[in-house]
Amino acid sequence: MTGSGAEDVPSCRPDPEDFFGGATRRIPKFLLSITAALVLPVWWFFDVRVTVGFVAGALVSWINFQSLARGVAGIASRIVERHSRERGQIIVLRFVLRYVLVAGVAYAIFTGSAQAFRGFLFGVCLPAAAMLMEAAYEGYTALRRGY
Repeated sequence: MTGSGAEDVPSCRPDPEDFFGGATRRIPKFLLSITAALVLPVWWFFDVRVTVGFVAGALVSWINFQSLARGVAGIASRIVERHSRERGQIIVLRFVLRYVLVAGVAYAIFTGSAQAFRGFLFGVCLPAAAMLMEAAYEGYTALRRGY
């Protein structure tokens, strides 16, 4: 016994790999929280059409991010594992469908209302803000926990 007993206590600090690997789970949560926080200000300062476009852009961004994360995980699984269940054609099809979805929604909104299209573009840019929030959170946590 050395007297402090610190070596007997298990570490409560999570593994850095688990923490930093959780970014793909946290970014969509940040995206949804930013969207929820900005819906009323967008409606207040602009109008309903811009708000509908904003929410549509945020929804498309959320779907796009989820699909991208799943696609990257599928490609990584396909590369690393010889007997992966992911089929290459399905992965490529998902990537193409992501762009078709964004283009289709953008076209429908653009032909309906130019103001709604402005809101849509604002909503589509929300993942950048969510990633900045994730970077700030990771930086704070890394400094706080000493990673």
